[in-house]
Amino acid sequence: MTSTQQLPSVDDVRSALKSVQDPEIRKPITDLGMVKDVAVGDDGVVTVGIYLTVAGCPLKATLTNDTKEAVSKLPGVVDVRVELDVMSDEQRTELRKSLRGDQAEPVIPFAQPGSMTRVYCVASGKGGVGKSSVTVNLAAAMAARGLSVGVVDADIYGHSIPRMLGAREKPTKVDTMIMPPQSHGVKVISIGMFTPGNTPVVWRGPMLHRALQQFLADVFWGDLDILLLDLPPGTGDIAISVAQLIPNAEILVVTTPQQAAAEVAERAGAIALQTRQRVAGVIENMSWLETPSGERMEIFGAGGGETVASSLSKSIGSEVPLLGQIPMDPRMVAQGDAGEPLVLTEPEAPASVVLRDAAKKLTVKARGLAGMMLNVTPAGR
Repeated sequence: MTSTQQLPSVDDVRSALKSVQDPEIRKPITDLGMVKDVAVGDDGVVTVGIYLTVAGCPLKATLTNDTKEAVSKLPGVVDVRVELDVMSDEQRTELRKSLRGDQAEPVIPFAQPGSMTRVYCVASGKGGVGKSSVTVNLAAAMAARGLSVGVVDADIYGHSIPRMLGAREKPTKVDTMIMPPQSHGVKVISIGMFTPGNTPVVWRGPMLHRALQQFLADVFWGDLDILLLDLPPGTGDIAISVAQLIPNAEILVVTTPQQAAAEVAERAGAIALQTRQRVAGVIENMSWLETPSGERMEIFGAGGGETVASSLSKSIGSEVPLLGQIPMDPRMVAQGDAGEPLVLTEPEAPASVVLRDAAKKLTVKARGLAGMMLNVTPAGR
């Protein structure tokens, strides 16, 4: 190095590190107390010490590469060396407090009065209507629009979201806080991430409620725009628990065109009458199959989505829109098995166009008081 070449200062390096975000928490490592130390050598070699939240941090390679990239842009830097260490228990506790506050018990952020996160419960009356496929593709489409999106796989017995979303990493624990894995820009949590192999979950109602409560309160979701919950079919324990834990959550009903399926789907939506939740709309899946000649084959009948939307509108007393009719596409199944949502791999496929349009309708609604529960006591009471 020539004597005229200026070396960066330690402060210069720390300023550069402000652009490096923890890949799980999505905040600058400088704000999270993760920068252990910085040393600038006379030979232009910069050494940066980084604290990992846990020893087995699954994204430490990403953090290392991002640190090297940010610091190497400084003039005079010849090489960047990253030395990894692990936070102590005390440091993890302080990190958790800085992110979640110092509550004795975790709270569900989406149930707080000031929450601006839209929460959608994707429900169906029966299984096999493609509810999880719809959830995954809506989430991916919303994230592609630049929104911060999370998915709770609330179907404890029939969990399938991690595979369909391509979320292969395990959650990491920071103090009492759980960091959810991310895939395609979507944060996701599922009981399948905590059970070995394909082990079945054999629980009764109270344990289901507790698991859902932990997914909502113990997981660090950050500042989400949208949270989607993939509910199990029917109107059982989980649907009731969601209404108790997040009373402002809205219900999104998925059905097929078959009238018998539509009748069952109506029950899933009509639970809103008892839980006082808003029904955001209806999505009809597997509406038809388009043949190579361009003919539409209505394999599962027709009109189920319209029937559900019309019936719910009458029973609830406010309009419940039919948000879209998704045609059958074998690629949706294949892409779900591969963990690559169809809306990302084939964005112009007819099914993807409908799903992206539905995602847009669900995300552009203005946040207001309509459909939300207000703690108002009538005069004279």
